Order: sequence, then C-alpha cells, then structure tokens
Amino acid sequence: MRRKTGIVIGTCTALALAGTAAAVVATPTSDSPVGIWHEAPAISRTPVAAQGKAPAATRVEESGRAERAAGTPSPAPSASSGSAAPVAPERAAKEAGPGRERPLESATTTGTSRERVGELIAVRKVLEYLTGPREEKFHYPGASYVKVHFDRLDMLPGDYLTVSNPEGTESYRYEAADDGRWAMSITGDTAIVEMHRAVDPLGLGTALGNLGVRVDRVARGFDRGESKRARQSGESKRARSGADSHRARPGREESVCGADTSSDAVCYQSADPVAYTKSKAIARLLINGTELCTGWRVGPKNRMITNNHCLTTSGEAYDTEVWFNYQCAKCGGYDVFKPTKVWGDQVIATDKTLDYTVFTVDGFASVEKFGYLTLDTSRPTRGQELYVPQHPAGEPTRIAGGKGEKASNCSVENPDYTGYAPHSDVSYFCDTAGGSSGSPVLSRRTNRVVALHHFGGCPNSGVRGDLLAAKLRASI
Repeated sequence: MRRKTGIVIGTCTALALAGTAAAVVATPTSDSPVGIWHEAPAISRTPVAAQGKAPAATRVEESGRAERAAGTPSPAPSASSGSAAPVAPERAAKEAGPGRERPLESATTTGTSRERVGELIAVRKVLEYLTGPREEKFHYPGASYVKVHFDRLDMLPGDYLTVSNPEGTESYRYEAADDGRWAMSITGDTAIVEMHRAVDPLGLGTALGNLGVRVDRVARGFDRGESKRARQSGESKRARSGADSHRARPGREESVCGADTSSDAVCYQSADPVAYTKSKAIARLLINGTELCTGWRVGPKNRMITNNHCLTTSGEAYDTEVWFNYQCAKCGGYDVFKPTKVWGDQVIATDKTLDYTVFTVDGFASVEKFGYLTLDTSRPTRGQELYVPQHPAGEPTRIAGGKGEKASNCSVENPDYTGYAPHSDVSYFCDTAGGSSGSPVLSRRTNRVVALHHFGGCPNSGVRGDLLAAKLRASI
C-alpha cells in the first residue's frame, strides 16, 4: 500500500529520545516549528549496530510490488566477484592496528543489528461492513508513536480508510487497491483507524458483510525510560554471553569518545551553513515498525544509501519509513520542523563486506528538495577534519565535529583501517550512537562523503568513500 506523506514531532535536547509528542499537521513541509516535546531526564548514548561475518558482495534485483505486498521474501542474492575478502568480526577486532583491538558496535536486541525503539503487539480489531464498528482507537499511554498493520483491507470502490491522531492533524488515507499492509506511523500515543463509506443506495455494502478491515498487530514506540532499559538489557546480555570478550577493556563499546561534542544540526545554521545544508540530505529510517538507522541521498537521482546491516532486501525497504527534515527548529530547544515522510521502495544494490545498501523511495519528488551528498573519489588522509550528520538514538538530526573544534575530536585517525575486510575502513573519533548506523562521514575540506559510518568503539570507523564510489559508479 502506498501511503501518504505526513509529519511528526521530535525532541531536540542533547541526550533525549522519543517521548510523548504534541499534535502534527499533515501539510507540505516548511521550515517552521510545530509543537514541542515534554522534557525528560537525559539518556546515555548507546553504540551503533553492526552485525557478524560478511560474505562476498552481492547485487539485488528489483522485486515486484505484488510479491512484497503479499509478504513474499526476496530471493537470496547470489555472490558476485570483485570485492575484498571479508574478515570475521573476531579477526577484524585484532587487525585494527598495533596495540589495539577492534570493538564492534553491537545490536541492542537479540537477533537484530538495528537500534530498537519499540515493540510489536498482537491485536485483533475488525471493522466489518455489516456488524463491526466504523472506528477503532489504539491507545498506548506514553508511546512515542503508534503504527498499525493490516492483514485484511477489503473495501468497495469509493470507500477508504484513514489512520489519524485524535486531533485529525496527522492523517493518512488508504484504499482497497493499495498494495502493502503497514500504515505510516502516527506520532504520539494514540491512533484512530476509521472506515469511510461512500453513498450506497443499493445496499451492496450491507449485503457483502464479509468485506472489512482487520488490524492484526501494532508497533508501539518506546518512551524514554523503556528505550534506556532496552539498551541496558542488550549490553548485559552481550556481556553474559561473552560477546564483548574481544574488547580491550570494559566500556570500549561506547561510541561517545570523551565528552559528547555533537550538537543539534540547527546550531550550525549560522556558524557553519555548509554543514547545516548538507545535513538536510540525511533521513531517519524507521524499519519494520520498531527499529532505527540513518540513511542519506547519494547523488542527484532517486537513490538512498545506508548500511547493509540496517536493511538488505526490497521487502525490508518497502516497510521502511524515511523521514527527511527531522530537525530541531532552535538550537538546544524542543520545537522541531515538520518532517516529510516517504516510504522506501526497491533495493538497487547491497554488499555485506562493504556494508552498504542502495535503495529508492516512493514519493521522490517530495524529498528531492532536501538535496544530496556526493562520495569522495579520493582516499582519505590522516588528520583530515570531518563532520557527521546523523540520527543518534533516533533523535532529530545532530552533527558531530563542529567547526572550530580541535581536529582530533573528529578527524581521520587511520585511513587504512580494517572493517569487514583489510583496508576497507577509515577510523575517527567522531561521536555517534545507536541509530547512527548508515550516517555519512564528510570531509570538512571538500564537503564530500569520505566514509559510510558503521562501527563504534573509539575510534569509530566507516567504509571508505572512495571504495564505495568505485563500486557504485553504475548504480548511482
């Protein structure tokens, strides 16, 4: 189902995650603030996700919408030649450099390599033509968002469904002919699902009592306290299982290296307008209803890029919300701009060794105005100053590596670093967190992307941009 673009509210404080939101307005995006979040205690940053052993590079063919709508998994991609030999995480940890082990940033939940920000709840709510209600309310006190999933959407021509917040200021419309089953998330703790029936003078709708809509599950966004506990639980499980045994010492999984020097993107609007403008090209990815990564527009065409460990198939992209302009309206404040939300569409190429996935979005015309980033074809050099626009822990856009800071806070430490393959990465001390996976690492000199962020550990690291530029020349 192709669902309409909408907008949402977020938090802008240095260490706050999603909480209870104010109302939103489903109108075209403009740089004016809409509503505020309630202040909450600060939450510590958590590491960016990364997954285990990486096989050879792959290319994924576009799958049909009908298959994705029906839930048919994409075919397993076949291996292709031409990539560097992969390195298992344990080996990579020991090849990072003299006297240093390579700490991998791990997932916060078992079985996934993305930052988890919500839970799936099984429900059974039916809006029948003959006897069922015309409206259902899904209310979860304190939830940061509510996202419903349909396993039946059978309506007569002219009838339609809306999913809205109680005020009706954020609303999305769906019709029986739409393909797919997830609805766009509603910000806040309540979503209203309502069936709208066309005039039916012949009584066909009543006669066809088997028609209707059924919601079988809901994704409920964590509040701040739940998010913090989920991250702490993930860390404890990994420690008990020995997953951290290869790290140099306790705490090496943390990605904030010393004091966190990242700031809201809008803080750079005057002091560093180029960095602020470039940050507009990144997007917050809400994947499969409950998980987060960062992505960004690469090149002028309809192309997005993120990590392979964030999403791999067109089926995953199809159920991914892509939020542009999710930025604070005021430095250190709580108001946010009105994000533009579109759906991921088709995976064009993916590679586990270089940890990238290139995909398209549905509704590209509505996000084209936010601009794009360009991969640097030159190999990064030691000491090169950097900055990283990102969505750490799902927050509105922040930038690590502020202009005027010492280069050591966010600069290339080692341009020849081991990631999933020897020489694949560049390392740096830029502050990142869970949800920052897939962020662009830009050169302050060229304002081009020199790395695709994927590992944490102080130093953190990303896949070299020059390798990606060569690999993706035909795709982007």
